[in-house]
Amino acid sequence: MFKDPLILLLIPVILVLLYLAEKKKKYPTFRYSSLQLIRPKRSWKVVMSQGLVFLRGLVLTLFIIALAGPRLTLERSEITTEGLDIILAVDASGSMAAEDFKIKNQRVNRLAVVKNVVEDFISKRSGDRIGLVVFAKQAYTLCPLTTDYDWLIANLKRVELGIIGEDGTAIGSALASSLGRLDKSQAKSKIIILLTDGVNNAGKIQPLQAAKAASSQGIKIYTIGAGSRGLVPYPVKDLFGRSVYRQVQMDLDEETLQKIAEITQGKYFRATDTASLQNIYDEINKLEKTEIKETGYKEYKQLFGWFLLAGMGLLFLEFILSNTILMRIP
Repeated sequence: MFKDPLILLLIPVILVLLYLAEKKKKYPTFRYSSLQLIRPKRSWKVVMSQGLVFLRGLVLTLFIIALAGPRLTLERSEITTEGLDIILAVDASGSMAAEDFKIKNQRVNRLAVVKNVVEDFISKRSGDRIGLVVFAKQAYTLCPLTTDYDWLIANLKRVELGIIGEDGTAIGSALASSLGRLDKSQAKSKIIILLTDGVNNAGKIQPLQAAKAASSQGIKIYTIGAGSRGLVPYPVKDLFGRSVYRQVQMDLDEETLQKIAEITQGKYFRATDTASLQNIYDEINKLEKTEIKETGYKEYKQLFGWFLLAGMGLLFLEFILSNTILMRIP
């Protein structure tokens, strides 16, 4: 097959022009009063000399074929994709600094655990377009829908506490931003996975209104309530600038999260530790999938070099012959 097959249309045009140019070409001659004075003799040199035009035509043909980009398909593949568009909406508000989760028996804040688990979730997906929305008092699209998971994970690692600015939890705004990213999606299945550890206390959009809008568009929302209830250890600075823990009361609006999932035919999950959070994302990873089969080509062997070398070789041969044994002498 060829990368640019239309270039091959130049071959007949070039050959016709070459033929016309050769036909109009005037060669030096000797004049005789009668042909009887000489005996015409067509030696092999004469025949080959007249055939040089065909060699030039072959050279030009090979050059044009090389320019068209010939290539050989080495591997033909049938790709099966899941046909899912997923938006990961992650809470990055100040309450996510609470350290009631552990990784390898080390106490870490909620956001660090969520980033670790979400990265693992992304690495287990294939063929889906995934986007990332981060929210606190406002919602911000950190990464639009993409299949470049390396770039997506790189953006996920950029998420830090306070990245959005002022503190707050705008669940409704996060859902609205997620819906905006899915608005032009042509995927058969569209999903939002919302994780938060608080109560909607910011933004102009109510979470249930956003959920109804999602339902009307056939978008399913899975909600995750993260963190322990009641008093949890929260890092603060003392008068000497040292990090100390203070027991802080944390609230989680489970009722609203349950209603959001119910309205959109999704599901609500509760994560109180690292293991349960991991299990939740593993369960979501097993969602019903819509398979789409696409036929594509994975690998090509480029052949233009061979045609180019062949053309240059014949061009060099034509140059040698026309200037040596087949040289015309006026």
